Amino acid sequence: MIRINLDVMLAKRKLSLTELSERVGVTMANLSILKTGKAKAVRFTTLDALCRALDCQPGDILEYVQEAEA
Repeated sequence: MIRINLDVMLAKRKLSLTELSERVGVTMANLSILKTGKAKAVRFTTLDALCRALDCQPGDILEYVQEAEA
């Protein structure tokens, strides 16, 4: 499973979701969906804008976590 660490990066950069939305040109609703891990996909252009605004690498936002076998 892919974990989205957008909230971690926002805290590290001391940014609000509103500020990030303004910087990257993505709606608050879409950023919220991404932040909560409910997004099914992320456009590379969005990922690029997020990395630019947060001064980070894609791996700082996206993390692969192996799911435990049931």
